Amino acid sequence: MSELKTNKISTNDQNNVAIDNALGLKSYTTAQRDALTSVAGDMIYNSDDSKVQVYNGTSWDDLGGGFLVVDYLVIAGGGGGGNSDGGGGGAGGYRASYNSETSGGGASSEFDITLGFGEDYTVTVGAGGPGGAISRGTNGNNSIFHSVTSIGGGAGGGGTGVSPLTGGSGGGGDNDVGGRTGAAGTTNQGFSGGSAVDDGAGGGGAGSTGTNSDGINPGNGGAGVASTITGSSVTRAGGGGGGGEVAGTGGSGGGGNGGQGGGGSNATANTGSGGGGADNSTGGGNGANGVVILRWATADATISPTRTGLTDGDVQTDGTDSYIVFTAGTGTISFS
Repeated sequence: MSELKTNKISTNDQNNVAIDNALGLKSYTTAQRDALTSVAGDMIYNSDDSKVQVYNGTSWDDLGGGFLVVDYLVIAGGGGGGNSDGGGGGAGGYRASYNSETSGGGASSEFDITLGFGEDYTVTVGAGGPGGAISRGTNGNNSIFHSVTSIGGGAGGGGTGVSPLTGGSGGGGDNDVGGRTGAAGTTNQGFSGGSAVDDGAGGGGAGSTGTNSDGINPGNGGAGVASTITGSSVTRAGGGGGGGEVAGTGGSGGGGNGGQGGGGSNATANTGSGGGGADNSTGGGNGANGVVILRWATADATISPTRTGLTDGDVQTDGTDSYIVFTAGTGTISFS
């Protein structure tokens, strides 16, 4: 039988209980705790973790939770390039909070996010959109981290006057009348695609607008944006180049090149860049999958080892910080 021992317990007019001395909870190691026959509401002090913990009926939670500040880079999947002198695909929406570095569309760095320990947070890495086999490409898919959603890149126009689509960054225009105007990007995420005169226009990038085709040359993809969230500077989210008699160049950061006498090139994996537009009828390039990267102070927290449904490169360190790169899937994560 358990015993409660105290020198003095008193109450005040607010119906609160006051204990003169510190309340000393029974101390257990993690192994000792796990050997207990516990019921919901049991409370102990974990001497291994140096934390007060409460049993919720299924698992032990840290009492009071606490909070963790996390920086992020969330890039959506890039749009696919269009077919038949098609426009380049737009890059996926680009949202960033780390080190005061810019987000897409010329936006300032966003604020970091404060998370609670022991809570589940959604992570989704958006897939890239396929290139157009007959007509325009397909939009990329959204990427998500908790309350942050980046919009999938817009498809490049293609076929016979089929317009490009809006997205995180907009798709580039098709050379035929009716589909020439470049599509818009999403505010604070990416730029618009270029417009076409002849041959395909460049898809928008996170860092700049795709260029127009000029009747002689296809348009080039818009530039991507650089981030140092993994410790070194890496540029991602470039727009795809337009297809035509001369190949349009993919934007910096992994945009696919446009096709010259053939299909457009696929964007570089996990950059959220757009695929290149095709020359003739040989198929636009595929947009790249996006990426979700999180960074936090190593001393502050540990990420849960259970990340079902997500593909990642495990936890890495850079100085006093830890980071993790998610490259595919959808699931939940938690910190302790």
